Amino acid sequence: MVKRKTKMLTKTKPVRREQIPKPEIKPETHKKKILVVDDHPVTRRGLAKIIDQESDLEIIAEAEDSQQALDAIKRLKPDLVIADISLKDSSGLELTKTIKAKYPSLPVLIQSMHEETMYSERALQAGAMGYVMKDAPTEDLMTAIRKVLVGQVYTSEKMATRLVNKIIHGKAGSCASPIDSLSDRELEVFNLLGKGFGTSQIAEKLKLSIKTVETYRAHLKEKLALPDASELRQYAIQWLAGRNE
Repeated sequence: MVKRKTKMLTKTKPVRREQIPKPEIKPETHKKKILVVDDHPVTRRGLAKIIDQESDLEIIAEAEDSQQALDAIKRLKPDLVIADISLKDSSGLELTKTIKAKYPSLPVLIQSMHEETMYSERALQAGAMGYVMKDAPTEDLMTAIRKVLVGQVYTSEKMATRLVNKIIHGKAGSCASPIDSLSDRELEVFNLLGKGFGTSQIAEKLKLSIKTVETYRAHLKEKLALPDASELRQYAIQWLAGRNE
């Protein structure tokens, strides 16, 4: 009798496979691209440093004048432009008007040292979505940026109250005050006269020739019906003091 050899089946331990960790899937974040337009390099760098700390925002370019700004907009297609009022080659308000004519959906936020009660309304009329003072707290700047990015208008509480009061108690007629008849650049010159700046100082600050500033002063005297330079200066000082009360 042939004995059959029986094969002993032994249980084998299952091979333990290496646990390969799944790659971490991070939600895709789209940073909003911001263009800063200011003729002071230190201001641009400071603003960039603040904004680049935010996880959802990034500065993609800086410009010191309107032409550089328009070139950057065409090339880089930012989501927001932050512009100063006083630029090397023109007013930030004029730049805003040009941007809105060429790129209607591109929001502009004006940031300036100029008194907001003087320029905030003009900035909005030019097409800007907001106005924030350069000495405002960082939190206010971030609030302004994020509001404007989602299509909301930003002004300070003080300015919002003034605008509402103007709507409710506004005077009839196209101009409630002779100052309202001034162009944006004339108002800049008038504002600086009220702060005690002389013709040459204004020319240097606004990057204009002395002759051009003298022409603006002549227009101011004519529009405000003032006989001479001393009365123009006094009127500017009194008006500016009244705005700051």
